[in-house]
Amino acid sequence: MEEISKLNWYHGNITRHIAEALLMANGMEGSYLLREGSNEGTFSISVRGRESVKHFKIVKEGGVFKFGITEFDSLESLVTHFANQPLLGGNSGTLVLLKHPYPKVVEEPDNYEDIVLQSTVRSGATERDLEFQTHANSLASKEGFLTKQGWFVKNWKTRWFVLVKNELSYYSDRAKDKPIKTLNLEDCQGCWKDDSTGKNYCFRLEYPDRTWYFYANTDEEMKEWMDMIKWKIKQIRKGSVRSFT
Repeated sequence: MEEISKLNWYHGNITRHIAEALLMANGMEGSYLLREGSNEGTFSISVRGRESVKHFKIVKEGGVFKFGITEFDSLESLVTHFANQPLLGGNSGTLVLLKHPYPKVVEEPDNYEDIVLQSTVRSGATERDLEFQTHANSLASKEGFLTKQGWFVKNWKTRWFVLVKNELSYYSDRAKDKPIKTLNLEDCQGCWKDDSTGKNYCFRLEYPDRTWYFYANTDEEMKEWMDMIKWKIKQIRKGSVRSFT
């Protein structure tokens, strides 16, 4: 553990939301950092892609670091491997490379929000404290494939979804620049898991004029989408997420 703590890109026990805010605020595509995992002996590498941050689990067992079915004798060898071999971001199809280690101390943050964020993290404040001190967590984002139900014709179509700030947009495919539609989470009344459609890993968003149904490829993906959306709705209701229209 002492070796890991000496890595300048190891950020200790920060949350995934703080990692996302750091990388989106000051990082670039390929920026990465290491943080403690939710279970003892586990870590997560958080990596910034083009428009979002992906998280990858690492398990330390004995003298090796396990990444899926692959084992590495050190974190440096893991990073070297994935600096040339793209990581696949879950079931979203996003490819990212480990290119730029994100240091624990950034000497010249770009703006005031980043300064507040850095000082808050270094002081050991909790995520709850962070929510009241900075808007930087509103930078947390997610992208990936979801399958949505149509409105008039109740068929299901897979679309590429991008969640940025308080907007959830979906596209006919990843290559498109213009979304088919954008949902403003300021108008969303809630996000719930749903078992009424007969689809696995299904959840719904309630709006005044429509209920939107989506399903993910795995339970983990569904939970990630729901956790992020519910967190953003909570911040909107607190008045801590600014409107971006």
